[in-house]
Amino acid sequence: MKIRKNDQVKILSGKDRGKIGKVLHVTPKNGKAIVEGLNLMKKHSKPRRQGEKGQRVSIPAPLDISNLMLVCPKCSKAARIGFKVSGKNKYRICKKCQGEI
Repeated sequence: MKIRKNDQVKILSGKDRGKIGKVLHVTPKNGKAIVEGLNLMKKHSKPRRQGEKGQRVSIPAPLDISNLMLVCPKCSKAARIGFKVSGKNKYRICKKCQGEI
């Protein structure tokens, strides 16, 4: 999986297309990721105590990994990701600037 937690990503499709956000959670099994403050959905919560009101809470919904593109921290552009192996270490590189991510 090329996208990990705490990466900056750009959304390629959907209602939040073109926006950039931070990845909060990734589920590789489903191929989904949750991006902070983007792809928000409303969740209705019931009142739990006496006198409390019910409310609508906005929570980020999972996005498919194919709709996200990693933003390179060095060149600050959305770029494809490659891998480089040196010895026992494997790390990600930006295809545009060849910088290590």
